[in-house]
Amino acid sequence: MRQPQRRIAFILASTNHGTMILNRFDYRMTEPGKGYGAGFMLLNTSEFDMKEARVVMALLDARRRRFGDGVQVLDIGANIGVFTIEWARHMAGWGRVLAIEAQERIFCALAGNIAINNCFNARPMWAAVNNQPGTMRVPVLNPFVPASFGSLELRQRTGTEEIGQNVDYRDDYMMTIRAVSVDSLGLARLDLMKIDVEGMELEVLEGARRTIGQFHPILVVEKIKVDQDALGRYLDEYGYQKFALGLNVVAIHLTDNSSRVFARTPAPAA
Repeated sequence: MRQPQRRIAFILASTNHGTMILNRFDYRMTEPGKGYGAGFMLLNTSEFDMKEARVVMALLDARRRRFGDGVQVLDIGANIGVFTIEWARHMAGWGRVLAIEAQERIFCALAGNIAINNCFNARPMWAAVNNQPGTMRVPVLNPFVPASFGSLELRQRTGTEEIGQNVDYRDDYMMTIRAVSVDSLGLARLDLMKIDVEGMELEVLEGARRTIGQFHPILVVEKIKVDQDALGRYLDEYGYQKFALGLNVVAIHLTDNSSRVFARTPAPAA
């Protein structure tokens, strides 16, 4: 009996980050020949935001020098795991990454990338990160329709980004997934937390107050969809100085000499 034809979305690609599982439809074109999305960048340039990955590696080295082995990283909104792979490989033998991703199919690619690159010091978690643990209803994208999958906003808001395919927030088109807060993870140590959650960054930070107050981790927060005044007030409250890194704010506690990695004047969060 002839097998039904099946389209292929996820493929293996040899990249500068190693062998990666990615969706070949992970793109949003902005003009002919130009677009964005992790898959698009990997297939067209072999890498994704390597500068950001390297800056964070230098910060992790600084935390190791100060606090010793056992460095712990949270990669929140890990997508298919480019940063997770780079940081886990860099910290082999002395650090760990907990990579959290909310989209089920993207999470599957993340877990596969951790396995295929033999990053035994990285662990994937399928969940949304919020201000409190529980569950969350999230939209489900079509893996065969072009979109910047990493740009999906789990919660609809005014001015929701057009990512390349229609996102239906009606309940019939949503799925229920686990939600966690950073504080609910009960971490024994936290050195760096990357937060890239498409507009929910402040909610993640609200759910991390105890952890941040205890460990003063370095924070790498995407700022493009967040209330930057509110973000600045939060970071000021906890005694952080702020540096610019592409689309992110890097926040380093005033007591942490890891800020020496930045040779320039601290930049405001706005």
